Amino acid sequence: MRTIFLLISAILLFTVHDVICQNRTISGIVIDKRESSPISGAKVALEGSDEGVATDLEGKFSLSIPSRATTLVASLVGYLTRKVNISNAKRGYITIALVASKNELEVVMVSTDRGVQRTFINTPLPIDNFTVKDLQSTGQLTFDAALQYRVPSFNSVMTPVNEATSLLNPYELRNMGPSRTLILINGKRKNLSSLVYTRPSPGRGETGADLSAIPMDAIKRVEILRDGASAQYGSDAIAGVMNIILKDNFDAHSLRLTTGISKKGDGFNYGINYNGGVNLPKNGFINYHVSLNKEGRMVRNARVSLEGETYYNNGLVYDKNHNDTVQQQVISRVADFLKKYPDAKNQNSSADNTTARFLINMGIPLRDNIQLYSNMAFVYRKSLSLASYRVPYWKQDYGLLHTPTPYGINHLPVFRFKTDVNGNLLRDPMGKRIFIDQDPLYNDYLGYQPTFEGVLNDYNATVGILITLKNGWKQDISFTIGGNKMLFTVNNTVNHSLGKNSPISFKPGGFSFRHIVGNVDISKQLSKKIFLGFGSEFRTETWQEIAGDTASYYGEGADSFPGFSSNSAVVASRYNIGAYLDLGFDISKSIYLGITGRTEHYRDFGSASVGKFSARYILPNEKLVIRASLSNGFRAPTLAQQYLSLNQSSYGNTNTAVKLANSSSSELAILQIPKLKAEKSINLTGGIGFYPNPNITLTLDYYYIDIKDRIVYSHDVNKPLNRDSNPELYDLMDKVGLPNISFFINGVHTKTSGVDLVASYRNITVGSQVLNLNVAGNFTIYNKLIGVPKVPEPIKNAGVKIFTATEEALMLTSRPKFKFIVGGDLVFRKWSLNLNNTIFGPTFYSNKNLADYDDASKGISRLNDLQVTFSTRVLTDIALSIKISSHATVSLTASNIFNAVPKWKFKAISPQGEAMLKAGTDGRDGTSLKQLSNALTFNNRYPNTTYDASQFSQFGTTYLAQLIYKF
Repeated sequence: MRTIFLLISAILLFTVHDVICQNRTISGIVIDKRESSPISGAKVALEGSDEGVATDLEGKFSLSIPSRATTLVASLVGYLTRKVNISNAKRGYITIALVASKNELEVVMVSTDRGVQRTFINTPLPIDNFTVKDLQSTGQLTFDAALQYRVPSFNSVMTPVNEATSLLNPYELRNMGPSRTLILINGKRKNLSSLVYTRPSPGRGETGADLSAIPMDAIKRVEILRDGASAQYGSDAIAGVMNIILKDNFDAHSLRLTTGISKKGDGFNYGINYNGGVNLPKNGFINYHVSLNKEGRMVRNARVSLEGETYYNNGLVYDKNHNDTVQQQVISRVADFLKKYPDAKNQNSSADNTTARFLINMGIPLRDNIQLYSNMAFVYRKSLSLASYRVPYWKQDYGLLHTPTPYGINHLPVFRFKTDVNGNLLRDPMGKRIFIDQDPLYNDYLGYQPTFEGVLNDYNATVGILITLKNGWKQDISFTIGGNKMLFTVNNTVNHSLGKNSPISFKPGGFSFRHIVGNVDISKQLSKKIFLGFGSEFRTETWQEIAGDTASYYGEGADSFPGFSSNSAVVASRYNIGAYLDLGFDISKSIYLGITGRTEHYRDFGSASVGKFSARYILPNEKLVIRASLSNGFRAPTLAQQYLSLNQSSYGNTNTAVKLANSSSSELAILQIPKLKAEKSINLTGGIGFYPNPNITLTLDYYYIDIKDRIVYSHDVNKPLNRDSNPELYDLMDKVGLPNISFFINGVHTKTSGVDLVASYRNITVGSQVLNLNVAGNFTIYNKLIGVPKVPEPIKNAGVKIFTATEEALMLTSRPKFKFIVGGDLVFRKWSLNLNNTIFGPTFYSNKNLADYDDASKGISRLNDLQVTFSTRVLTDIALSIKISSHATVSLTASNIFNAVPKWKFKAISPQGEAMLKAGTDGRDGTSLKQLSNALTFNNRYPNTTYDASQFSQFGTTYLAQLIYKF
């Protein structure tokens, strides 16, 4: 908090005076220049200010402004922003004519700018729009984190163990996974990340664009289309489309300084964000952004369970009842360590991040009817995260990471049991365990902390030319490039297969993705009632898996993050070409019909043709709109899903590596896993828009999404320890030549339906203040599996499942059942107060660790008996903004002011589960709920989130102070 107060003091010193002036009122009307018809919902604001009003149903507005003000800015999605000089406005009244731009993305939004209409009522699809101020008021540091608290159907989550996800968090729209939401920048496709999420958390097996790379200060507004849009945009748009519109016309130079900290006193962060530019003749502009942001680590440690650490099947002891004297000594030694270090020196933490961003957006008129436009962005991010701490009684370092002392304390078990390189217990010819005397090498040895360092480079650039001919034809020709590269470093760890010859720093490799996109879009308003648009897109993509150094992948690989082997390294590429046709018919003033068709050809999997039909009917009183759309779509498998190959490592007393094989491998040929093909979808949307008066809006939209051949990351297929338990599987894995394997497959058919609500009540007079209220929500009616998952014949014959309850829950129920954002803002002259409540509904997991204590001989499978559910939680944020001078605004945001943290519990899904919850133990084998809790939380290292994920961050209350200075 001291940092925040110092910042405020600096602001007050920096602001020498406050210019106080007399206000005047200006009113007028905003019209469509071509049709001369009034435009409702347009924003009219003073240049250089975020304060403004929305035009009413008749296009009229009234705005109080300083008497010296000379320029107003009028804007609306679908129209070019216009600046108007009001110095000579007669009797304080002015008419503003807006020119329709080329079709901008129709969208859905969830927050409000003061006096700005949040929801577009008269469009054939759910449309919403929100501004950079909405994002900044959340108190979140990145664009994706801010969306979490502004868009009910958008979810993003931090996993408890970060690794590569410290560079990119999984996100999704409408429970569809990150790869089914298309991200555009100024209407052009943004490149994907090179990373595939492989942890058992939401978004597993998928990838998406890096939203955190986009600087919030460079954004003018964000548009989200909550409807399938493959017919308009091609692949990746099954759930919807997010279009980020960058700042264009230059209002003023701005400097935004931020600093923040958590309630616990950690997670210190700061940011320096600068926006500049210049306006050019004939509405030309150059707008640029540069920023540096630093985020410190937040740590939420917990007391580690001695019972969990010393349970008989974890490799330390081998007698369930601990009857052996040696085993009692082992437990005593572990207890001594945990008494001194109750958290086992583990850090349940976020990552340290340093991010630098640069972005430029420009429009340069070449002639009255020709404009050259371009935008370019580059992001550099360096991240440092911590793996689970390697305690001395589980992992040794061969003297490489510590300095022993002659008489130091030895925390290793009193006797260590001899194992092979795979950690399997060795026995003598009589079947007895082989003990090894204590090694003085480990005097004063306390274990070691592996670190994961990632470096990310993400870039995108577009250059294009927009030509408007005198006969009304518009031609938009553009060229876009983009890329994402991640390289990793693992330090302070060892490769146990190399023993004392192991290095302690490894370069495990990384990933790279780049694309090149060419677009030609041609359109014309053929008449007042008919619109025609058509065009084509050509795209090439290249994805690369970069091999690590040999030591990082040799044998067991680097402990905590094995490297990518030279055999796995690959460079894969493809191209696709598509064409579309778009027709719009204003059959009458009330009825609109739209038809869109698209066909695409991909080199790797073939062709796809899709279409969309949309309609809108405005009732005669123009206060109620009925709208609907029906479309089919597709999603091409990403190159990463087709070619990724790696070893996944899990941590315990022994390491377990699981081979993820790519679609061209010989192993998958033996298993008869087919090549990946495109997913196919059907989307249906229907809803209403209600606009009883200029200050009240409400939209309610139903959606239905049916996806066939959905690509999934399979469950592990494991070779049995002995042939007798499953001869078919044993022989099959013998042919494969691996102890275990996983893969991608077009495996399931899902159906999802839900409802989106957006409502607002603006300009409520409360004394001399103005109150704006808003409610936005998403409710999932169902998200379910249809039929039986597809299983290749050899695996099916062996009686093995590749899509278990764990994968099903991650795909279908790991996102909130519902999410609502309820809040408002109170505005009074130079200050405003914003209050938001985000209600996260329950989520349900079938964590694979529930099976840790299963007894197959007794037919016990607790994934059939129990689930983990995270309870509904409410997070309350409050933000105060004060305009302390004509140039400076300061704001203070407290996020999650009641310090809510995720809470989970067991849920019974069978009679056996009900009995276990009632008794606290499983009567079939004596397993307790405490033991299962230890399995889920890694012996209480991650008590709030389990080892998988939760609906929101576990770090509680945070504070952020911001200074915005315009000049």
